[in-house]
This record gives sequence, C-alpha cells and structure tokens, in this order.
Amino acid sequence: MPASTGPGSGARSPARPYGNPWLAGFLLGLVLLASFVIAGRGLGATAAYSALATAVAGLGGAARVAEHPVHARFWNDGAPLLSWTLFLLAGAAAGAFLSAWQGRRLAVVTERGPRVSARTRLLLAFAGGLLAAWGARLARGCTSGQALAGGAMLSVGGLVFMAAVFVAAYALAGRVRRQWL
Repeated sequence: MPASTGPGSGARSPARPYGNPWLAGFLLGLVLLASFVIAGRGLGATAAYSALATAVAGLGGAARVAEHPVHARFWNDGAPLLSWTLFLLAGAAAGAFLSAWQGRRLAVVTERGPRVSARTRLLLAFAGGLLAAWGARLARGCTSGQALAGGAMLSVGGLVFMAAVFVAAYALAGRVRRQWL
C-alpha cells in the first residue's frame, strides 16, 4: 500500500519544477536596472564583506578605522552595518530560502559525485570560495559586479572578465565533470 502524502503523514511532497531560466534572466536584468535607478550603482556583494570587516575593526577604535584608506570608505559615519550591500546580501539569502521552501527543495545536503566524499567536496568548495574571494579583491569586484554591472555598462574589464570565466570554465569542465560521474 503506498504511503500517504497528505497533511500530517510526514512524507515530503515532490519538488516543484524549476522556473524558466530565460524569465529568471530577464527578471535579474530588471533588478539590475532598478539597482542603477534606485541606488545609483549596480549589483555587487564584495563591499558587504568589507563593511563587515570595517565593523569588526571598529571595535578596536573608531578613530583608527576612520583614518584607514580602505575602512574609511565603509565607515559610514560609524555605522558600517548600514551598508546597502549588507541588505542586498540579506535579501539574496532570504530570497534563496523562500525560493527553496516554495519549490519544496529546502534541505541540508552536500551535493557531490559518487567518487567524492562529503568532506572532500566541502574542502574543495571552501578552497574555491577562497580563490574566488581573492580574485574578487584582486579584480576590485565580485562576479556580480564585474559580470552583471560591468557587462550592463559595456565595461571592457567586465566583458574581459566574463570571457575569462567562460574560457576557464570550458578548460576545466572535463576535469571537474569526472568528479560528478
């Protein structure tokens, strides 16, 4: 006899199909346009981490932080946690959570291939995140800022960045794909 999937049965209902990627891209473009119109700048998340670092550094003394060339940009009259990029990241996290919940995909899992342990997958993800963060600081902007905002403004740096991303992804796809088979 099949298990009941009604309320109170404890069984998970099946996940809903993913949304249309073309529609999602169009909507992301509208969000980017709204960001330019409302905030006067494009999307980007790297500054949020700088604002957090400024808040932590401010615990050691406001005068010293206000004089620091990097932290001064994010000091915001003693309120670095009011940076609009922190609200952008919080909204992105809340949106991801709500989307997963609405799509019935809310779960704590480690996506990995059959030949990779969860520990190795997490270590590789952490290493990749560190490399991406280092690259974002080196490039003076994250992938959102470089690709979305830079591409929308036809910035040479943004377009070169996107070309480099696609070339690197194509060059590494075969090697990385083996981890998932």
